[in-house]
Amino acid sequence: MDKELIISTTDEGVQIALLEDKQLVELHKEAHDSKIQVGDVYIGKVRKIMPGLNAAFVDVGEDKDGFMHYLDLGLDYKSVDKYLRLAMNGDASARTLKDFKIEPVMEKNGNLNDVLKVGQLVLTQVAKEPISTKGPKLTGDISFAGRYLVLTPFGNSVAISQKIKGKEERGRLRRLMQSIKPENFSIIVRTIAEGKDVAELDTDLRQLMNRWQSMTDRLKRINGPQKLVSEVGAASAIIRDALNDDFSTVYVDNEDTYNEVRDYIASIAPDKADIVKHYKMETPIFEQFGVLRDIRRAFGRIVTIRSGVYLYVEHTEAMHVIDVNSGNHFKAGTGQEDTALQVNLESAKEIVRQMRLRDLGGIVIIDFVDMQKAEHRKQLYEYVCSEMKRDKARHTVLPLSKFGLMQITRQRVRPAVEVEVQEKCPLCEGTGTIKSSFMVVDEIESNLRYLSTSQNERRLTVIAHPYVYAYLTKGFRSIRRKWARQYRMRLSVKPSEQLGLIEYKFINAQGDEISL
Repeated sequence: MDKELIISTTDEGVQIALLEDKQLVELHKEAHDSKIQVGDVYIGKVRKIMPGLNAAFVDVGEDKDGFMHYLDLGLDYKSVDKYLRLAMNGDASARTLKDFKIEPVMEKNGNLNDVLKVGQLVLTQVAKEPISTKGPKLTGDISFAGRYLVLTPFGNSVAISQKIKGKEERGRLRRLMQSIKPENFSIIVRTIAEGKDVAELDTDLRQLMNRWQSMTDRLKRINGPQKLVSEVGAASAIIRDALNDDFSTVYVDNEDTYNEVRDYIASIAPDKADIVKHYKMETPIFEQFGVLRDIRRAFGRIVTIRSGVYLYVEHTEAMHVIDVNSGNHFKAGTGQEDTALQVNLESAKEIVRQMRLRDLGGIVIIDFVDMQKAEHRKQLYEYVCSEMKRDKARHTVLPLSKFGLMQITRQRVRPAVEVEVQEKCPLCEGTGTIKSSFMVVDEIESNLRYLSTSQNERRLTVIAHPYVYAYLTKGFRSIRRKWARQYRMRLSVKPSEQLGLIEYKFINAQGDEISL
C-alpha cells in the first residue's frame, strides 16, 4: 500500500491529509492557536471536588477546567504525588527515579475526597481534548510516546505489542528492553519496533528520558497551573505512529513546516529524511493532489458511492448514525439477497473510511440493507472487522442485531472533523421556510410608523424585492398612497433584484440608508 502525507499551511493553521493508494483516508486540522492536545502534560490545581461524581474539576491554566474521575488518577497516583513534591523541591533523584521508593497502589474503589483537596497541585496529562462544551479529560497516568517505545514511570515491567506475533521476536525484545530499561520505569514496545536493533531502540528511549527530565527540571520553577510538556504536532504525531516502508512521500507547502517535518523525520528515521518534499507550485497543494476534490465528495450529510449506493450520515453529540441506501445500484446479483450483500459490502468499505476521515468517535450505529441469510450477515461482520484493522483508534465492532443494525464504538479523543460543504440559506436560516410576504409588508409599515412618529422623517424611499414592490404600488389606491397619506410624508417605493423576498431598505432624503 502506497501512503502519502500532504501538509497544507494557511493563516488559520495546518491541514494534514493522509492518502492511501491516492485515496483520502484521514484529514487532520491543527489551528495555530490550538492550546490543548492529547498527550500534553500539565501541572493543575484542584478547583472543585464533586463527591456525587467522585471526580474533580482541575484548573490547568486554559479556558476550560479539566475533568478527572477517581479512576483516572491511576493506580500509581501516590507515587506521582510523591514525585511531584520531590521535583518541586529540587530533589535530584526525581530526574532519574533512581532509588525512588514506589508507593503502594491505590484502591480501585476509593473516594476522591480521601486523595485530593481543593487547591492541591496535581500532575496530569490530557487524555481527551475539549469537545463541544466539555473541557479536557485528564489522567494521572503519565506516559511519553516515542516511535518505537512508550515510557511510563513508577513501574518495572516490559510489555510487548500483541500485534508482534513471533515468540522468538517477543522474547528478544523483552530481554533487550530489560537490559537497557531505567530503574522504576516501565516500557511498552510498539508494533513498529519489530526487527529493530538495540541502537535504534536505545536512541528512542534516550529521547523519551530527556523529555521526562526536562519536565522534572521545569517543576522546580512552578508556582501555579501551566503546561509542562507539549505533545508533538499533528503532522509529527502521524509520522511517528505511521511511518513505515509504505510511506513514499511527504509533501509540504510551507518552508518552516517543511524544515520542522524533515528535522523530525531525520531524528527518528534518518534514512527516511529524503521522502520529505517542499511543494513550490502555484496551484494550491490540496488541489494539485486531488485532496480538495475528495473533501467535497466525502463530507456532507449525503455520501455517494460510485456504484450508485449512497449513505446518510447524521451526528449528535454522543452518537453518529449512518443509513445505507441501495439507490440505483447497477451491479445486479442473482437475487435480492445477493444484491443486498453487495450493497452492504461496498457501503462497509466506505463507512470505515468515513469514520477515519471524519474521526468519528463514541457510538456509531449503521443501518445496513436487510439480509435474511445468517452466512451473509456473518460475512458482512467479518468484512467490517478486517477493514477496521487499518484504524489505529481503539474500537469494538458488534455483530448485526436482529433489526439489521451494527454498533461500533470508537475511541474519541478529539472533536470530529467537520468540513462545511453546504452553506445555510441567509433567508430561511436552514429551515426551508421564510416569512410570508404579508408579514414583510406589516414589518415595513411598523418601521415606517416608527420613523415618521419617533424620528420625524418626512421623506423616505423604500427599496424592496420586485414582488413586494408590485404589491405596494399596483392599483388605483395603492398601499404606498395609503401610507403616504396616513403618515403625512413623501413616500416612494423602488424595486431591486439584488434583494431577497423578505429584505428591504429605507433611504432618507439625503440618500443615506437608515439602519434599523
